[in-house]
Amino acid sequence: MKVVSIVGARPQFVKAGIVSRELRNRGVREIFVHTGQHYDFEMSEVFFRELNLPEPDYYLGVGSGTHGEQTGRMLIEIEKVLLKENPDVVLVYGDTNSTLAGALAAAKLHIDVAHVEAGLRSYNMEMPEEINRVLTDHISKFLFAPTETAVKNLKREGIEKGVYLVGDVMYDVALEVLSKVDERGILSKWNLHPDGYILVTIHRAENTDSENHLREIAGALRELSLNHNHKIFFPVHPRTRKKLEEYNLLEVLDVPNLILSRPVTYFEMVVLEKNAAAIITDSGGVQKEGFFFGTRCVIPRNETEWVELVETGWNILSGVKSEDIVKSTLQIISGDPPEIGKRFYGEGDASKKIAELLTSN
Repeated sequence: MKVVSIVGARPQFVKAGIVSRELRNRGVREIFVHTGQHYDFEMSEVFFRELNLPEPDYYLGVGSGTHGEQTGRMLIEIEKVLLKENPDVVLVYGDTNSTLAGALAAAKLHIDVAHVEAGLRSYNMEMPEEINRVLTDHISKFLFAPTETAVKNLKREGIEKGVYLVGDVMYDVALEVLSKVDERGILSKWNLHPDGYILVTIHRAENTDSENHLREIAGALRELSLNHNHKIFFPVHPRTRKKLEEYNLLEVLDVPNLILSRPVTYFEMVVLEKNAAAIITDSGGVQKEGFFFGTRCVIPRNETEWVELVETGWNILSGVKSEDIVKSTLQIISGDPPEIGKRFYGEGDASKKIAELLTSN
């Protein structure tokens, strides 16, 4: 069996590593394609080294651009790879432009598509990620859903054939990585202490492309830094940094106890998530990982794909107004977390299930 795996953005490297290992353990010939959607070292190559990912068989070097430009260049280059390799299955992850381009290129060539993290929905079609995930699901043969909610979402759209509830690959990775990291060494790098800081990640276009949204978020971080007892640690995505500069917001964030760093590695991120007093994030992956490690999140958005964590009260959907972000963060820091007994994301064996399903069909 031959599988072409397509990745291009940071969360996909993390997920692909553990699935790739399981596929190769079962004798699958895997061709690894890196689109180059994330081309900064900390956002890309370091993940291959840290997570023991196979070296890409193809590096497409697409880089940045508008959604149309980026997706179009990917389609052209991925199609060339698929015509040359003629795989049985194309495996895509998540909801990026790399996901959609890989799925479209495969579907046009009548190659089966397998989608890891199928069925997630925010029901906000203004988000490019929502468009990518909906379209990918509707042209996939194998839909690997991480949660029962995702399965229900697909059923509402008339998709029932080929849907498999496997659990979340990120849970598999989190359990494995946590056993390998040097927590004390990583925290000391930035002079951080357990429960002594708030971790921040902001990267979604709905926030970074809106000066008003980003200004509100920056104002909340400034308020938390100046008037409360926790440091703020903010590893800044390159695109977010560019927008902070464009909107003259770096001055707003130039205050004591607020640390702006370059992007961190995945191993570092796991430690930072586990030891934070709270996390402010618009990232779906970070929302889940926080839950894996017992850290609650404030989500400066109006909706989330991981609704079960909000419905149980574990995470708070704050919206983007500065005062609401501050209030929600202080509520999490000062309050007791709700008791949640249910395993929403499986048993830590999603990657094994995906490999078994692909090789048995």
